[in-house]
Amino acid sequence: MVAAIGASVCCAGPFVLLLLGVSGSWISTLTAFESFRPYFIAIVVALYCWAGWQVHRPIERCPEGSVCAIPKNRQRYQLFFWIFTVVALLLILSPYWLVWLA
Repeated sequence: MVAAIGASVCCAGPFVLLLLGVSGSWISTLTAFESFRPYFIAIVVALYCWAGWQVHRPIERCPEGSVCAIPKNRQRYQLFFWIFTVVALLLILSPYWLVWLA
C-alpha cells in the first residue's frame, strides 16, 4: 500500500491539497516525486505478485497448523488481497481518472 501511495503522490497529492482548501499557483509545481513514480509502480506490481502467490497458493503447500491452512482465514486473506489490489490500481491509475474529477 505504501508503494501504491508513493506511486500516486505526484498526482493525488495536489488534488488532496485542493480538496483541503489549500490553493495557489504553486500547487501545480508539486511534482518532486514524479520521477520516482515508475519505480514505485514496479515495487507495487512485484509485491502484489508475491502476495497473490502467497494468498492463492494451494492449501496443501501450507504447513499444517499455520494460518494459511485454515479455510476461513484463507478466504478472508483472499478477500482483503483483492480489495487492496483494487485500491492500489485506483491509486496507480489516478493520473488518468483524477483529470475528470478536477
